[in-house]
Amino acid sequence: MAEMTKVALDAMGGDNAPAEIVKGAVDALTREKGLYIFLVGQEDAVKNELEKYTYDKDRIEVVPATEVIEMAEPPVNAIRKKKDSSIVVGMKLVKEGRADAFVSAGSTGAVLVGGQVIVGRIKGVERPALAPLFPTEKGVSLLIDCGANVDARPSHLVQFAKMGTIYMEHVVGIRDPKAGIVNIGAEEEKGNALVKETFPLLKEEKSIHFIGSVEARDIPRGAADVVVCEAFAGNIILKLFEGVGNTLIRELKKGMMKDLRSKIGALLVKPALKDTLKKFDTAEYGGAPLLGLNGLVVKTHGSSKAVEISNTLVQCVTFKQQKINEKIKESIQAGGLSAE
Repeated sequence: MAEMTKVALDAMGGDNAPAEIVKGAVDALTREKGLYIFLVGQEDAVKNELEKYTYDKDRIEVVPATEVIEMAEPPVNAIRKKKDSSIVVGMKLVKEGRADAFVSAGSTGAVLVGGQVIVGRIKGVERPALAPLFPTEKGVSLLIDCGANVDARPSHLVQFAKMGTIYMEHVVGIRDPKAGIVNIGAEEEKGNALVKETFPLLKEEKSIHFIGSVEARDIPRGAADVVVCEAFAGNIILKLFEGVGNTLIRELKKGMMKDLRSKIGALLVKPALKDTLKKFDTAEYGGAPLLGLNGLVVKTHGSSKAVEISNTLVQCVTFKQQKINEKIKESIQAGGLSAE
């Protein structure tokens, strides 16, 4: 029998907690037999939601946590003061080895701070990086970093490229993934100081397939499997990508309902359109792992519904089965992720 993947799930984090979080947890149990879930949160609220479902009671455990870290709270103070919050309690389960992963739709800042302070970095990793998958014309790409390190150094970006390559190859299954650095032009001499300093280091790194600069307009085409940047640019890219996608979908739906002829046309194309739109739904790809920590920490959207929570939990099983953290550690020991 395969070893269980144990995931601590923040039942109180996000706009739709605990209802959608619990629903997603139950759904993930039916999809993945090798999954065990610690539902961390206010006990009565979590149990009330669980009563709505039929599920394998041997694979869900409610772990009490009386406090909730709100989105607007200063992350460092919240982690320090709210010791019995669902985020802190859940991350401690990972630190203690009781859980393999922690998942939250709650405060991004608190998850990032808690990941580094409580779970801790892999020795040799200079900065952990938040790395979401996003849909492209060719499938999916990984954006690293999109939220953890606004002021990164060249050595950080080299590590991001390495960790992203490992993730795409072993979790997503892309052989020899192409890595590119976000830039304002294809020429090597273009870019700000960070890009210019990082570019030659990436060229020299033998353990990645570096293809050079990637302009923003080429990212949705899937020009690179691993899109490397510091978090300021990465977060802007991600938010713009999501915003444009949502706007286009709304306008498309509005146009299809404009008059009788467009409604008839909408009925004819609905099956094909549904499949296409599903491909570009970010909820289908799970959450963003914080790569470089001693345990897996995954941040999902604050507005996550059950489907994204379920997909993220299944994603955690793949992460463990493919031994991603072990591969990152091995790469460091072999000198593949040299720290300054």
